[in-house]
Amino acid sequence: MVTAENIEQQTGKVATAAPARKKVKSTGLSNAAIIALRILVIVAFLAVWQLVSGPLIPDYAISKPTEVATSLWKVLGSAAGWIDIWATTFEVVVGFGLGIALGAVLGLLLGTFTTAGRVLEPLMAAINGIPKIALAPLFMLFFGIGAWSKITIAAMGVAFVMFYNIYLGLRQIDRELVQGIQMMGGRGRHTLFYVTIPTLASPFFAALKAGGPLAILGVIGGEFIASSKGVGHELFNSAMALDAAGEFAGLIILVVMTLILNGFLGQLDAYALRRLGLGVRRPAQRS
Repeated sequence: MVTAENIEQQTGKVATAAPARKKVKSTGLSNAAIIALRILVIVAFLAVWQLVSGPLIPDYAISKPTEVATSLWKVLGSAAGWIDIWATTFEVVVGFGLGIALGAVLGLLLGTFTTAGRVLEPLMAAINGIPKIALAPLFMLFFGIGAWSKITIAAMGVAFVMFYNIYLGLRQIDRELVQGIQMMGGRGRHTLFYVTIPTLASPFFAALKAGGPLAILGVIGGEFIASSKGVGHELFNSAMALDAAGEFAGLIILVVMTLILNGFLGQLDAYALRRLGLGVRRPAQRS
């Protein structure tokens, strides 16, 4: 009879007690000191920016931190600004989710059925070689200048990253572990939970982290080409009006959106790997 304990022992999943290590005293700076240094660097950068804007570099090109702060305050204090932020956020989230689903399904199908993978992989590589932003006019012919054209651009960028991570991850599965489970009488679900999922976990979450910025890039690029609202739409309008302060305000909003997305994906990665038992194991303490 196949049990979880037997399979874990056969596949080497049972953690062994690590030898006790001597504690090494940290000679680096504390976390508070690191945070203080980061703030100091930002303040110094803003001070230099404020000083060089005008005397050394034309202020219409780089604006000033005070003007950027005023422009950002106006955006965040207006209903139109939040409508643009919400429109871009919706397009990024939906495009990101669709890209994950599409890429994962294609990767699993072509990775599982090797004949189909050998036939279709060159076609996937050829399509992936096309810059996604070059397909934006085509998508806008199909979906118009609304949200779905930007969602499609974002989904394509994320889908190919997810596809290749899953597809190549399946090809690197240790066949000896699979054969060991089969020799012990294990079935497909045992292979899935003890080999396939642990093998694909790291490539999957790596694709999530790489795909987040690509989704934002695709949406902003689509909004640049043709849109009626969104952060990219306002960035384009600011550039056409030579409004450097508005341009930097929009870029700050995009940076914050990227940090929030990456922070969420990082927490999700750590939680999922911990639940799967793939996190960093602490050395066992000797009694």
